[in-house]
Amino acid sequence: MSTTHILNETFAFKEGADIFSPKSLVELVRPGGGVANDAGDLVLIPFSKHSFQDNETQRGTYVAALKATAASVDFLALAAGDAFWLDARTVGHVISGKDGRPQQLHAVSLKYEDDSVAFASNAPVLVGTFPASGLANFKYSAAGGTLVFSAYVWPDVDLTTIQKQDAAFENRGTSALVYDQTYARHWDTWIGPKRSTLFSVGLKKAEDGKWFLRDKYIAPLKGTGHHTPVGPFGGTDHFDVSATHIIYTTKDPALPVAWHTRQNVYIVPSQGGEAPRQLTTGKQGATSSPVLNKQGTKAAWTEMDKEGYEADRAKIVVYDFTKDVRFTVTPDWDRSGNQLAFAPSGDSLIFTASDSAHVKVFSLQIPPAPSSSDARLSDIPDPVALTHAHAASSVQPLSDGRVLFTQSSLTSPNNVFVLSGLETPSKPLSVEQITRFSENELQGKHLDEGEQYWFEGSDGITVHGWILKPKSFKKHSNADKDTKWPVVFMIHGGPQGAWDDSWSARWNPNVFAQQGYFVIMPNPSGSTSFGQEFTDRIAENWGGRPFEDLQKGWKAALKLYPEIDVDRAVAAGASWGGYAINWINGHPEFDFGFKALVCHDGVFDTRYNGLSTEELFFFNHDFGGKPWSTKGKMLSEKWNPVNFIDKFSTPQLLFHGSRDYRLPETESLACFNALQQRGVDSRLVVFPDENHWDIKPGNSLKWHDEIFRWFAKYVASG
Repeated sequence: MSTTHILNETFAFKEGADIFSPKSLVELVRPGGGVANDAGDLVLIPFSKHSFQDNETQRGTYVAALKATAASVDFLALAAGDAFWLDARTVGHVISGKDGRPQQLHAVSLKYEDDSVAFASNAPVLVGTFPASGLANFKYSAAGGTLVFSAYVWPDVDLTTIQKQDAAFENRGTSALVYDQTYARHWDTWIGPKRSTLFSVGLKKAEDGKWFLRDKYIAPLKGTGHHTPVGPFGGTDHFDVSATHIIYTTKDPALPVAWHTRQNVYIVPSQGGEAPRQLTTGKQGATSSPVLNKQGTKAAWTEMDKEGYEADRAKIVVYDFTKDVRFTVTPDWDRSGNQLAFAPSGDSLIFTASDSAHVKVFSLQIPPAPSSSDARLSDIPDPVALTHAHAASSVQPLSDGRVLFTQSSLTSPNNVFVLSGLETPSKPLSVEQITRFSENELQGKHLDEGEQYWFEGSDGITVHGWILKPKSFKKHSNADKDTKWPVVFMIHGGPQGAWDDSWSARWNPNVFAQQGYFVIMPNPSGSTSFGQEFTDRIAENWGGRPFEDLQKGWKAALKLYPEIDVDRAVAAGASWGGYAINWINGHPEFDFGFKALVCHDGVFDTRYNGLSTEELFFFNHDFGGKPWSTKGKMLSEKWNPVNFIDKFSTPQLLFHGSRDYRLPETESLACFNALQQRGVDSRLVVFPDENHWDIKPGNSLKWHDEIFRWFAKYVASG
């Protein structure tokens, strides 16, 4: 039997043992991607889990055996920190020092017998203390005995002076930040004098079995103007380590970073002493996922052709060091590779790619290198899909030919899987699920796996969407033909993004479905994973093709399910999806008939956004030029919601994070002010401590409360 969680006198979430409520979502464990040891029998999985009762978020790392019968062991006895493999039975665990002191490295020995994992009696053992705190993105090369990590450092690139210079900056007698060039701020942070770079240090196991950390820290990028990982989201995917070298991607130091996307790939000895060697042409766009094979003969990375465009097709490029040749191995494949990894043999790649609203694991045999760099190869077979559903990540080829990967879906957060059978092409592949996070918590809640539907969109193209049905929905029979269900029409952000078969801790459609709503999630023009031409259809056309698709997708869903009550329809969107909400409110001729709207951190004034956002390249590409250019000015006015405010009439709820520097909070404040002056029922919810996303547990619960309360004010849930 369901109960209710009272949030105020007039509204309550649906809750109960059989309901996946907003509180259930926020408190569910959030596993990260798995990383196996070299032996391929144990895996590390970072996680976090919040408890409202304890008002605490636990963070740590699970250790699991790569056999489905083995139980997980967690690191909760240790402080939260970064964990990585030192050898097959030893985990390096970096934890923060007390009272802001430098981080420490511990060696945690494991016992693995009879499919059971346990801590050794002497675990953990202090290996050494780093010169500073705030170190991250640790990668260890056992072959080279080298630990590589990133740190934000002052211009002297000295780990030992960070704490002193941090204190001097905090006590400088003013809070002023002064800028002579962009970025002034990025994502959610005002940029200071510190920059991210890589360090290496010796880390080995002595003959007596004890690990020791050397005291000489090398900064191989010092003096280059290269900063990696690239913010705001770059991490270990922006560099790789071999026995002797580091490969990395970095913004082109010769270009203004705010209106250029070019990232070059370089390789440098991990011990320094040589200038980095550029592997890219210097004419490309963004790059990511640089990796080295264990043999040291090849490198690979993903690369976009167009400079200034963040959503171009990401081709896979290989560099053959034996022939000193660079070549593209996916010249004609109309998908974007991601998260590359070399197979143990060094002559094939395993990676992920989004394909028609799923993120699949692919394999690709690397062809022989051409005679010269950038020579176009012909007759290259397309990559082969190894998985076909859900959303894969963190792929890792194992030494015995198996492939480890992490996977989520619309009905489950991340779990770790192992794929077998690549060595026997004549037999079907097998996939074994290793972990079963949240299985008990989700049991009996009957989450909807989602139904895919396709419809004809703008210019006759075929468009994809998802439909999730309310928990107690049943297809109409003669006995209940009058039963109708309210519906929420959800519009994704990006705009070069997609609703795919993956788990979300923020916009989770099953939360909406289990509160009694039909959920319709179209992937209109501009969405990713349906080919580059489809993605490019939104460029210079923000308020055009995508909205024809949205209208047709709405009508197609209503035709499929007459059980939907069009008189109880609402819509919600974030980022570009928030722009879409504003555009819809100013265009009643679209005839959606929504009774209420929700705009989360959305664009209200496109031209203003082209000047106020931090990543200026985005507007410059999507609107055909800078805001004052002829085309940029024309298109930003043509597709500007602020020019249609006189037609806004649908009640609208607005959210914004004050630390959102991608779309500053003045976007929602301006929209709210206009709605209020027009007498349109409206509500503004500001989170002073959040960015483009509302992440903190209490804020997430409040966000859901405000949305469902707003919907309930205008339509009753099912």
